Amino acid sequence: MNKYRVKNRTRQQRLKTFLIIIAVVIILLIGITIIVRRIYDENIQPLSHSQRTQIIVVSDGMSSQQIANLLKKDNIIRSSWAFEWYVRSQTLRGDLQAGTYSLSPSQSVSDIINVLTEGKVTIRLITILPDRRLDQIQSDLINDGFSPASVAQALQPAQYSFLPVLAFKPSSANLEGLLYPDSFQKDSNTTPEQIIQESLTEMGQHLTPSLQAAFASEGLSTYQGIILASIVQQEVIGSSDQAQAAQVFLKRLSTGMPLGSDQTAFYGAIIAGQSPSVSYDSPYNTLLHTGLPPTPLSNVNAQALNAMAHPANTDWLYFVTGDNGTTYFEQTAQEHQNDINQYCHIKCAQDSQ
Repeated sequence: MNKYRVKNRTRQQRLKTFLIIIAVVIILLIGITIIVRRIYDENIQPLSHSQRTQIIVVSDGMSSQQIANLLKKDNIIRSSWAFEWYVRSQTLRGDLQAGTYSLSPSQSVSDIINVLTEGKVTIRLITILPDRRLDQIQSDLINDGFSPASVAQALQPAQYSFLPVLAFKPSSANLEGLLYPDSFQKDSNTTPEQIIQESLTEMGQHLTPSLQAAFASEGLSTYQGIILASIVQQEVIGSSDQAQAAQVFLKRLSTGMPLGSDQTAFYGAIIAGQSPSVSYDSPYNTLLHTGLPPTPLSNVNAQALNAMAHPANTDWLYFVTGDNGTTYFEQTAQEHQNDINQYCHIKCAQDSQ
């Protein structure tokens, strides 16, 4: 056999082997690509059918990898690498926006990224409820997601000295009674100081010049008006009853009688770490001491402020709220006791403990 033919055949065999190897590699690569693509497609699908939502906070400066790890950790997505791959393939790394988001495992990666790139942040409402003491408001804010340390700092009055409402309180007093009850918007960047400032600002807006003048006409400073409004709000509910209760307290003050409010006694005991009791002796106990307590008992709403500024034109000296929720007003101690005997059994027994 001619040696050239042998060489040629050898070359052909090598080429054939090479081509076979190339073909196998290509087939393998195609197969791997198909498998990887299938795995990728599966991993960008929703994690589950659960409709639960989770609040996710994307902080400023977080990378797509950090966001992916956060979503995987909180069981919102199937795979962090698939999420990041999607972001990179769509060239969206610079479009992911910081914020507070409400996301669900029932959303696909594309749906989640659409939320994040369009900045569809979740705005929560933080509510300061009426009739709440300052310590209760503090606990509520912590339950709303603020840290205890940040809430404690936010309740320091000195940082709000520029607000007009702070001019009404004594320098030694805290913010008790000055936080207006309302709902305030919160996102991932909201601080407790912002919530407190908004609430104080709103309280200042309710303390209008005409309201201040009405308090003055009753011989009260604005802060004293707030103190009495908080007592009225704690004692009775309806606007008509509150106006009559305001008249009772004003008349008692003018005649030197103790205000006689169980709620003031309870407040003094509670802030001293004691169980609510009418017999606990504190500067707040207006069953034992004449005059006003040192501070309000809670925050107040517009209804209580207006009732205190515009008391009823009556001549009562006593009142009691019965077990049925109705408030009964009396002129004499005997009439008062008769109403207690007739209408207030359970409630008055509890209050006397």
